[in-house]
Amino acid sequence: MSFLNELEEVLKLRKEKLPDNSYTARLFREGDDRILKKIVEEAGEVVIAAKNTDRQEIVHEAADLLFHLIMILVQKGLTLQDIEDELKKRHS
Repeated sequence: MSFLNELEEVLKLRKEKLPDNSYTARLFREGDDRILKKIVEEAGEVVIAAKNTDRQEIVHEAADLLFHLIMILVQKGLTLQDIEDELKKRHS
């Protein structure tokens, strides 16, 4: 299992259990709009980091973006496998 799959499983648990002291659980409780707002925010930060060609900042912001993308997948009952399958279809 890759780390991204492990992260996906952690996010699923956070959504299920909604622990009080969890940033992720808070976003799940706040719902789609809050998660989607974070995705837009992080995407903008990736763009700015890339424009500035700051390698470490690109990595940092891309990680934040990917984290929140996985969150919305979990929120919507989708998986990383669903995305991988779609990319494979497009590649064929």
